[in-house]
Amino acid sequence: MSDIRMIGANSEAYMRELQRESSQRIAKDSLSKEDFLKILVTQLTHQDPTQPMEDREFIAQMAQFSALEQMQNLNKEFSRVADLVALSQATALIGKTVDIAVSEGKDSAGREILGIVSGRVEEVTGGSSPQLYVDGKYYDYAALARVRE
Repeated sequence: MSDIRMIGANSEAYMRELQRESSQRIAKDSLSKEDFLKILVTQLTHQDPTQPMEDREFIAQMAQFSALEQMQNLNKEFSRVADLVALSQATALIGKTVDIAVSEGKDSAGREILGIVSGRVEEVTGGSSPQLYVDGKYYDYAALARVRE
């Protein structure tokens, strides 16, 4: 009987250690695959040998893990699609005249002062954050204020 208490105590100590580590990490919205697997392995390692985890509990946890992994894969793909859409939209601006909002410093109250740079888009850089080449300088696509012919 003392062995079972020892396993329970080890499991609780390990869970406290996981909580301590996770509180020291940068805040996340959800558990990672690695966190989920650590918890599952801990449960399996420290389970009561006289009352092992039921099959349906194990299957449910594996299904949750699979769903988590698929959601992470979808997130990556959606991010890639968004990057491609931004690049496509930026590329469509080649040859067009645009206005780009640029920072010109801060006023005495610390508020940002925005100015406008106008010019024709000569080229576009690729990647997850496209840049427009206007009048000999690169500007972030996100700073685009207006498009003219």
